[in-house]
Amino acid sequence: MNLFGKAWTFGDNIDTDQIIPARYLVTADPTELASHCLEDTAPEFTKKVSVGDIIVGLRNFGCGSSREHAPIAIKGAGVSAVIAKSFARIFYRNSINLGLPLFETDAADRIEQGDVLEVNPTTGEIKNLTKEETYRAQPLPSFAQEIMAAGGLMKYVAKKKGLTV
Repeated sequence: MNLFGKAWTFGDNIDTDQIIPARYLVTADPTELASHCLEDTAPEFTKKVSVGDIIVGLRNFGCGSSREHAPIAIKGAGVSAVIAKSFARIFYRNSINLGLPLFETDAADRIEQGDVLEVNPTTGEIKNLTKEETYRAQPLPSFAQEIMAAGGLMKYVAKKKGLTV
């Protein structure tokens, strides 16, 4: 199933402290974390983000600490995916484990704030409907697609074991 949303653009080295400031790490509640997502970097984000919107970063998105709170906050805000030129590896893995799709593409800098995007998670094709352009991203590996389809790593493992979460 393709993802559709408006682009929220950010630069290089957006770290986990910018995604969810450390002062809010006293909870793991997705709704509470979402209410503070990117608040110091883009104060209007939580007021204007819509379900399905897509965050677009440049290089090294999600660098910094290994906290899972960052992808929880992003997903809790209703963001359907994150596109960037590159991701910090621990953020990438935490995001996959929590069911937040990520796509790496060198074309991330072609996307502007507010562009409407369509992303095909299986092929990695990104259509910029605003600019009528198509970009290629690395598609999610098959194991990650299975984790995404299950709703995250815990649900994936539970399904494999015949349990319910």
